[in-house]
Formats: sequence, structure tokens, C-alpha cells
Amino acid sequence: MKRRYVVLAGIATAVFLLPPLRNYFVVSPDYRPLYLIAFAGCLSFFLTYIVRKLAINLGALDKPDERKVHIHATPRWGGLAIYSAFIIVLLYNFDFSLPLKGIIIGGTLLVAIGLLDDRFCVSAKIRLLFQLMAAGIAIWTGARMTFLPDTWWGNGLEIVLTMIWFIGITNAMNFLDGMDGLCAGLVGISSFFFGAVAVRTHQPFFMFLSAALCGACIGFLPYNFRKRKSALIFLGDTGSTFLGFTLAGIALIGDWAVDNYVAVIVPVIIMAIPIFDMSMTTFMRIKERKIHNIGEWLHFTGKDHFHHRLADMGFGKRKTVQLIHLFAACLGINGFILKDSELLDAGLLLTETLILFVVLGFVLVFVKKQYQYWAKMVSELAGMAKRSDDTYKNTDE
Repeated sequence: MKRRYVVLAGIATAVFLLPPLRNYFVVSPDYRPLYLIAFAGCLSFFLTYIVRKLAINLGALDKPDERKVHIHATPRWGGLAIYSAFIIVLLYNFDFSLPLKGIIIGGTLLVAIGLLDDRFCVSAKIRLLFQLMAAGIAIWTGARMTFLPDTWWGNGLEIVLTMIWFIGITNAMNFLDGMDGLCAGLVGISSFFFGAVAVRTHQPFFMFLSAALCGACIGFLPYNFRKRKSALIFLGDTGSTFLGFTLAGIALIGDWAVDNYVAVIVPVIIMAIPIFDMSMTTFMRIKERKIHNIGEWLHFTGKDHFHHRLADMGFGKRKTVQLIHLFAACLGINGFILKDSELLDAGLLLTETLILFVVLGFVLVFVKKQYQYWAKMVSELAGMAKRSDDTYKNTDE
């Protein structure tokens, strides 16, 4: 990354920190989302340069192996830059509510264990323990589902479902962090549509969170999703788990619709891609007897995710990421429109989305096998033709 861009980002960050500029956007709420996105983006871009140097010096490197698509040792800890930019922007712009404090504390726990895991490789059980602690803190401070009747069984079931939601989305984003730009781009798109809903429904604190997270992801992408070269830095578990946990928390503290059940469906639609990837991958691994317990589920790695399957079908890595981002934007538009819908309309759209993903799963699993079969046949025929041609030339000689 050219230093002049980093210097410009640093200067822009200093300008955004000027009190008169901040005060101007406080009294101009229509432009405040753009201010927060730009502030977080410039700060994230500037901090990523510093964090990359730090990761190289401390040996936090992701070395290539048979399950990874990169070919050079690459610094991790990119998530530390996103986390720092996100926190600084929030601290500088508004006070924290109790549920937001819980999400921030929980996210900080995951960043801490993620930094250690990216450097020293922490066991799956310890990582799961930290995820449970983070989710427990968020739930205790009020960040939980509230769509069931206010009874003992309703409250208890909401807590269980919220815990599953936090753990599921956190690990779903971690699973998706397998190609340059994929995870950060998805979170940026999802948080953008979260922010759009917040602006439309006049939820300023919800908007602040979404805009800051969106901007932090945008500022990181120039290092992680480059046009012709491989990534300069990876998110690492530090970034993927923090982004997943924070996105799950933002989805819980926002008011999505008047109807409680529609309010549950909207964030599920917007975040359908990580949910689909986690569900499909888990189902196939259990079916193929690759995993037998939650520890193996957390620790197992392989090239059987949504993005890997698309790339293996001939799309290539960059086009695969762009296609998934476009798909996420379409789902985000659906979720944005859905917030004003009745329960029946929301149910129909959810059913349509489920059918779409079932068809997509069928294509990814079964059509891929046919594609690989015919690709192998073509390769063998090409080899036979080459050998025959060589034999013919030798005979002529």
C-alpha cells in the first residue's frame, strides 16, 4: 500500500476528530451516517497499515497449507484495526447504552482471544468458552430476542435462542473468512442495510453502530481485496469472530418491525448467506461423518464452504467473492423492503429465500460433482490426445 494514501487517511482522520466538524454533523442528522462511515473508513485504513507492520514484527502470520488458497505467508490481526476504528468512532460520538456496553465488552473478549489464537493457536474449547462468556455478557445486559410471550418459558427460550444466535453468527462469519475480501465485504454490506433500516425508522443509536461498522470494514478492504494481487493482511480469527458477534448483537438491539415475528425475519434475511453457509457445511460434514461433536465442528477446516464450491465450479476466487457480495446486496434490499410488511408477506419472502438456498445448495453439492467428473474426463481425453500425437510424431521420425 502506497504511503501517500496512508498519510492522506491519517490527515483525514485528524480532520474528522476536530470538534467543530463533529458538532456540525451532530446538528445535521441527515449527513451524520456519511460522516460516521467516512470517519471509520479513514481511521480503519490508517490503522490497518500500522497493525500490518505490528503483526509482521510479532510473527502473527498465516502460512499457506493444503486447505488455504493463498500462497504467501500473510499477516493476520486485520480485525484489530477494524475493532480499534469501530471503538474509537463510537467513543468519540455518543454514549453507550447498557446493551451496547454488553456487546462491546463481549466483542473485546473475542478480540483478545482472537489475537492469541492468531499468534499461538488456542484450542477450540477455550475459544468456545470465550464465545459463551461474550454471549452471556451481552444477554445479561439486555441484548436478546424479545418476540415470545412474557412468561417464564418464553423468556427462557428467548435466552437459549439468543445464545444460539450469537454463537452461530460468530462462527458463521469465521467459516466465511476463506477468501480475500469476502467476510469484511459481507459485514460491510449487511451493516449498510442495517443502517439504512435505522435511518428509515429513526433509530439514531442503531444507525451509529451500523455506520461505524460499515465504515471500518470499507477502510480495511483495500488491503484485503486487491484487484490483481493477493491480500496484504487477513482479518484472522480476531476480525471474523468480532465482526460476526457484533453483527449478531446489532441485529438484536434494533427495532426491525412493528410485528415481533417480522422483526425476527428481517435480520435473518439480510444475513442469510452466512447462515446458509454454516447450515450447509455443517449438514454435509455430519452426513459425511467428518465431525462428531461441537469441538470438532469448531476446529474442522476444509474447502467445502459456499465460496470454495463456487470457485471450484469455474468462477475463480475474485468473481466468486463479487458474486456473493452481489447476492448479499439483493438480500439486503429484500430485508429493507420487508420491514414495512405484514407477517404473511414476510413469511412468503422467507419461504422464497429458503427455497432459493435449497436450490443453490443442490447446485453447489451435486452439480459440482458433475462438473468435476466432466472436467476430469476432458483432462484425461486431452492427455490421451497429447500422448497419441507424441507417438505419431515419434513414428514419423
